[in-house]
Amino acid sequence: MNKRPVETIMGLVVLLIAGLFLYFAYSVSDIQAVKGYNIHAKFLKVGGLNVGADVMINGIKIGTVIGQSLDNESYDAKIKMSIASNIKLPRDSIAMISSNGLMGNKFIKIEPGKSSQLLENDDEITNTKDFKTIEDMVGEVIFMVTGNDEKSE
Repeated sequence: MNKRPVETIMGLVVLLIAGLFLYFAYSVSDIQAVKGYNIHAKFLKVGGLNVGADVMINGIKIGTVIGQSLDNESYDAKIKMSIASNIKLPRDSIAMISSNGLMGNKFIKIEPGKSSQLLENDDEITNTKDFKTIEDMVGEVIFMVTGNDEKSE
């Protein structure tokens, strides 16, 4: 009977330490959604891009994907992003879906344009590049190789 209070206290200490560890891991990891202004972009293929994915410029997180929907008229994938309010994107910026390596997570990479006009809340990035799957890239290589053979003959 003397062991039960000690076991209970030790169990509570273990739970407290586990809770502190989870809090620390959450606060250190960069998984919180970026709060700022919203922009949209349309893509033909999103290739497994998920809500919560990062939006990056030169490898630095500037935003978060906060929504996905299907355009009822064009059947394009419409992606809604939240961009940090201190980041001002030119209107002619390019949005593309990229991945971290072959099996890595998908994210949106933005290449800022040169326009003096800036995107505002609920604007749309019209310059987009779709996600290329491995099959697409292999097909392009095969097409280039077979196209070169025909020209040389």
